[in-house]
Amino acid sequence: MAVIRALAEPDLPQAQRIVRRAFATFLGAPDPENFWTDFDYVYGRFGAEHIASFAAEQDGELLGSNFATRWGSVGFFGPLSIRPDHWDSGVGQRLVAAACQAFDGWGIRHAGLFTFAQSAKHVGLYGKFGFHPRFLTAIMAAPARPTGITGQWSRYSQLPEAQRAEAEAATRELSETLYDGLDLRAEIRTVFARQLGDTALLWDGDSRLAGFAICHWGPASEAGAGCCFVKFGAVGPGAEDRFAALLDACAELAVAAGMTTVLAGVNLAREEAYRAMLRRGFRTQIQGVTMHRPNEGGYSRPGLFVLDDWR
Repeated sequence: MAVIRALAEPDLPQAQRIVRRAFATFLGAPDPENFWTDFDYVYGRFGAEHIASFAAEQDGELLGSNFATRWGSVGFFGPLSIRPDHWDSGVGQRLVAAACQAFDGWGIRHAGLFTFAQSAKHVGLYGKFGFHPRFLTAIMAAPARPTGITGQWSRYSQLPEAQRAEAEAATRELSETLYDGLDLRAEIRTVFARQLGDTALLWDGDSRLAGFAICHWGPASEAGAGCCFVKFGAVGPGAEDRFAALLDACAELAVAAGMTTVLAGVNLAREEAYRAMLRRGFRTQIQGVTMHRPNEGGYSRPGLFVLDDWR
């Protein structure tokens, strides 16, 4: 029987191979060895201050992995990947259980995941652990073009250290208005420390934080070739004009980083945000369903202008 333990650094090359092969096999990709080679879900998450990483091992061989992420009172897990020759063996359930135990230990109030909407098998598996399918999440893309917003935003990486701490605190105050206890500070620090990208900070005229977007780019990140990927972005509730400005800041950041595309996810329960992205030229590339425990929207509800991706 497989043993569930903490993922260790020597596991990482094989864990990455299993992630790529498992998803390539499920999606029917013709060349699994060269699938998802332009981005990473393993090295960038392993050992991060807000992420717990789990391994399934049997007879000295790695069978799969899972990652549980904590955004304050909100948690999500994934990618969950199992070697295809061990599918339907119960390993996946045990890795999900490990993530759920981490959520319990952290005191997570709202837990979730992103999965294939068309797969009854996946939805059924997660349903065993109390997760409920709700709205689709659209992963949308638009060309990165200069927008002329240069005076209204700044980059977290370019702030002095003391000001970075102040900016983190400001993001915490803003995220609290979206959902009680939501906290992206560790995500911001991790992206900066591991050089996975940067965080765009949108300012009001009185120098108060109006929004922020945690962005990835480059092959060591989760972005993909040529993409500036918004892992999480938000403005205050009901602030559609600020949301448009935040999208402009993401485009400017993408151009500055030499990227040609902005990629971002939006849950369709946030209907105003979704429509705003369509008006800005974003189009859906893929979509999946988010599953939630308890069966509540959390920060995925009308009136909130939030970008996120729980993959």
